[in-house]
Amino acid sequence: MDAPAADDFQPPLRWYSQVWRYLLALLLGLLAWSSVMQAQLDRDPVLFWVDLGVGLVAFVLVAFRRRWPFTIAMITILMGPISSLAAGPASLATVSLATRRRWWQVITAGVLNVVVSMVYYEIQPDQSTDPWWVNLSVTVAVVMAILAWGMFIGSRRELVWTLRQRAETAEAERDLRATQARTTERARIAREMHDVLAHRISQISMHAGALTYREDLSAEEMRSSVAVIQAKAHEALTDLREVLGVLRDANGVEGGGPLTGPQPTHRDLGALIADAREAGAVIEYDDELAADAGELPDVVGRTVYRIVQEGITNAGKHAPAATLRIRVSGSPADGVDVVLRNALGFGPTRTPGAGLGLVGLTERAELRGGTLEHHIEHAADPAGADLFVLHAWLPWAAEQEPGHEEAS
Repeated sequence: MDAPAADDFQPPLRWYSQVWRYLLALLLGLLAWSSVMQAQLDRDPVLFWVDLGVGLVAFVLVAFRRRWPFTIAMITILMGPISSLAAGPASLATVSLATRRRWWQVITAGVLNVVVSMVYYEIQPDQSTDPWWVNLSVTVAVVMAILAWGMFIGSRRELVWTLRQRAETAEAERDLRATQARTTERARIAREMHDVLAHRISQISMHAGALTYREDLSAEEMRSSVAVIQAKAHEALTDLREVLGVLRDANGVEGGGPLTGPQPTHRDLGALIADAREAGAVIEYDDELAADAGELPDVVGRTVYRIVQEGITNAGKHAPAATLRIRVSGSPADGVDVVLRNALGFGPTRTPGAGLGLVGLTERAELRGGTLEHHIEHAADPAGADLFVLHAWLPWAAEQEPGHEEAS
């Protein structure tokens, strides 16, 4: 944090703050004037009235000490030789100047105070018989005390201002972190909802679309197809309930039971592919993970599952009649490769797509320390079909995303 300017940490003064400062300045002025007041009346009454008039002017000028601190301090100090009453406003202006802690101004005000005080002793009809060096010592001590007090007040004000600024900055950063955390969580939930629901909704759409083309179905076959659609809709609602469970409360628990069930991993790929085949998809699946590598970590397996799930969904949307070839291979040393291939332009489709699935998968793979890319693989035979290829690589032992996997 940059050092604040002197005006930054000067607190605004309320009326009662002004009143007690003026009363203290008046008390100091009267104390200084009381030692020469009688002598002025006896020897030089004009000096008495000049002292009073100049002192009143000094009280008016000191009200502007914050607007022109150095100028007002110099003027009120220079009034000292002809006005004892001005000692109060001069002291107040000097303290105010010292709170700014600009050394050249503090030194200038201190030296001028000492010089003016010594001139005061020569001009005023003082009854004191103390030697000059005593007056000089007392003057220096008083001036140093005034300046030290002003610098202490300024230092304390700057400290309070700094602490307040740090507290406000900390609160702003806390709010920013909270906003970023909410944004990240919303993006994560949106990505998870897409991954979970797109596959189910795609299956519902395909089954419902098939009914619009089939006019030869019997009542029993129609009821069977509608039952499949109903089952898929129930599965979609169950998945939605699990994903949104994290929003219910901080612990994901409502009514004493967990809202989120176990999340799918690599072990569930077989069931996913079997379910897609039952829905009419043509899939060739090769699981070539190293046999001696042990179980794929759940964190990585879950990402593999989502990638395959999204690939099946996309193939069903854009190439429903094409064969989808899925290969999962790898080892702890080389990581995990997931490759999906399907021919382009195979069969009609009316299932809409937002085009965000691959974006979310890319982000998910990168969060695991991996990569995901897709491209068109042109056929070597001019009569063959071009292939859409989705290729992902993940490290075998990816780190868990903090605070997310248990609820995702």
